[in-house]
Amino acid sequence: MRTDKLDRIKYFLEKHQENIRSCRMCPRACGVDRAKELGECGEGFDPRISSANLHYGEEPPISGTSGSGTIFFTGCNLHCLYCQNFPISQLHRATKTLGTESLADTMLALQKRGAHNINFVTPSHYVYQAVAALGAAVEKGLTIPVVYNTSGYDSLPVIRDLEGIVDIYLPDMKYVFDDIAVEYSCAPDYPRINRSVLLEMYRQTGLEIDADDAGIAKRGLIIRHLVIPGNVENSKEVLKWIAENLSPDIHLALMSQYFPADRAANHPVIGRRLTQEEYDEVIGYADGLGFENGWFQELEAHGGC
Repeated sequence: MRTDKLDRIKYFLEKHQENIRSCRMCPRACGVDRAKELGECGEGFDPRISSANLHYGEEPPISGTSGSGTIFFTGCNLHCLYCQNFPISQLHRATKTLGTESLADTMLALQKRGAHNINFVTPSHYVYQAVAALGAAVEKGLTIPVVYNTSGYDSLPVIRDLEGIVDIYLPDMKYVFDDIAVEYSCAPDYPRINRSVLLEMYRQTGLEIDADDAGIAKRGLIIRHLVIPGNVENSKEVLKWIAENLSPDIHLALMSQYFPADRAANHPVIGRRLTQEEYDEVIGYADGLGFENGWFQELEAHGGC
């Protein structure tokens, strides 16, 4: 297994070395040399992180009892009006800048502390660097699974080449409607690209979550959807697409933790919290489609999922 992962990492780095020099690692394909200038994501080449710690607020198969080893990258290739983590994604507040070896050592330190996995949070714009560091970490003894925790706005060729490298995919499915993808995230192609990468992730992992005796995920796919106020029909269409194109047996995290963060505060539609009636309507629709595997939040639980 270790040799297979290292071979896949080597293949990935060789194949994408030109794509990182003229950055095309995410759908923005801004084409800049991020060693010399910032990309569309607002970040340069060396990964900057806001934190690396044990996190207990992910889905139960990810956090388990000992925590998920989360590494939060700063910046983002989306520009969501309402980003719940906007100080990290939009304001680029970092605590460290890490090269390959130091990022690898960070992973190993999390493993030593008992992390169930290494959880790359918002990695799309730093995926090349994360894979390079992962290779160094595996060489030094990293054995725990790798989680790719993403907005779902990813390059399809990149996701294809992560097969055998990423063990657990944890993507969002935010929108099915182009107009709100433009208005809320400046990404008119989000629905099309997101569908394609979800299909590829599903192809790689299949339907079931492979877990150990304690219920800790070793391999699989969990799709997240944040219900946004005033957009119940978008949520219903998201669920319908998943049920029809993947399966209603997929593991789904349906989140209610929305609050009008950052630039959403004065928005006429999303400048408020979600109501119980809106969330209940979406839950009822999910039940009607046959979704049974996954997690719903209590509306009052505004922390992480």
